[in-house]
Amino acid sequence: MSIRHGLLALLERGPRYGSQLRTEFESRTGATWPLNVGQVYTTLGRFERDGMVVPSGEDDAGHALYAITDAGREELHSWYERPVDRTSPPRDELSIKLAMAVGAPGVDIRAVIQAQRHATVKAMQDYTRLKAQALAAIETGGARERDDVAWLLVLEQLIFQTEAEARWLDHSESRLVRLSVLAERGAGGAGAVAPPAPGRPATPAAAPTTAPQTTTRAARR
Repeated sequence: MSIRHGLLALLERGPRYGSQLRTEFESRTGATWPLNVGQVYTTLGRFERDGMVVPSGEDDAGHALYAITDAGREELHSWYERPVDRTSPPRDELSIKLAMAVGAPGVDIRAVIQAQRHATVKAMQDYTRLKAQALAAIETGGARERDDVAWLLVLEQLIFQTEAEARWLDHSESRLVRLSVLAERGAGGAGAVAPPAPGRPATPAAAPTTAPQTTTRAARR
């Protein structure tokens, strides 16, 4: 989420002060990405330096207001028009964790996957419950309907993201099982059993000199 451009989008609706911007940003995104008010004021200072906002007096309570400039509007609408850059994807902690867990001594990577799958499914259920609440709020209407619609879009993105993560975890576990089976076959040498062709029973690649190997638990999955 581009905090800079999100704040510019709020300023386009009219002059705002720092803590007001933080509150409206979190309301629009359902507090999915909470902001520190100091971060907001730091960003406003950079905007002012770059000519994208200017001081706009004070409100009745004495809060210093900021207003967007033409340069700020140009930057905002340029952001709306250009696709999000995916050439440098953000670091994903889960991907890094599984990459580091592969072959790590004393780490059961399938246990790591199963624990994450449980957490991911729970998050998906929580997002789905919040989606139902957002839909109910939209149906009743009200002054916050625009924020509820924005929050609904964020929630649906989070639901799709967790669904994709759950599928990826299933795929990763299946991939690890297949690679484990291949490694076991490779270690078996000439006596390894070839996989059966569709509709045909397995046939030994060569006559074994010992009793047939027992199928591993992983291979049965």
